[in-house]
Amino acid sequence: MVIIRLMTALAEMLAPLRASPFLPEAVNELSALLAAERQRRDKFYQEMTPEMKVEFIEGEVILHSPARNVHLDVTARIATLLAAYANAHELGEVKIEKCLVVFPRNDYEPDVVFFNRDKAAALGNNTMKFPVPDLVVEVLSESTEARDRGVKFQDYEAHGVHEYWIVDAEQRVIEQYVLTNGRYGLKMKSGSGTLSSGVVTGFGVSVEAFFDSKANTEALRLLLA
Repeated sequence: MVIIRLMTALAEMLAPLRASPFLPEAVNELSALLAAERQRRDKFYQEMTPEMKVEFIEGEVILHSPARNVHLDVTARIATLLAAYANAHELGEVKIEKCLVVFPRNDYEPDVVFFNRDKAAALGNNTMKFPVPDLVVEVLSESTEARDRGVKFQDYEAHGVHEYWIVDAEQRVIEQYVLTNGRYGLKMKSGSGTLSSGVVTGFGVSVEAFFDSKANTEALRLLLA
């Protein structure tokens, strides 16, 4: 379904060009742009190191500054709960912060990602370029919110990230988007209640557990009970 939607979108975008006398020039210009972008991407791969938090988005290298404490705390709480549950039930693997996931055009380092069992089995000790995740969590900051809600949202939706959580650590609210028929639908947006994942089978915790250390500890105990 994702592929069908992608092909439909491409057909709609290309329709005006097909009837245009400028089609050859447009194709040549796009080919040149993509060739130059591939060269920059190859250089990005050559120069990146495990110590860097860096992304390649729409032809540009994006360097990230250190995160604030509230961002780090929320990220760690979410990752702890997901990883503990996924490991206990052998569902796959959870990665955090510097996991470079490779999409057809862009490379991202989301705050938290989950890979199902099959994808996790293909990962090795020296893997530095990871496949498209099944679940992505982005914790918002002023410098990243536009991309988290913009190009990343579109890219994750278009290329089969089945679940996407956008977390506002300041407001203590989480938005859960679920991929259905190739489009994201908002399943919940709340600072309370229970978040249940359709990707991490059986995972369900109180939203407060993402933002409060005591609630996090209690949720972890219940998950592992």
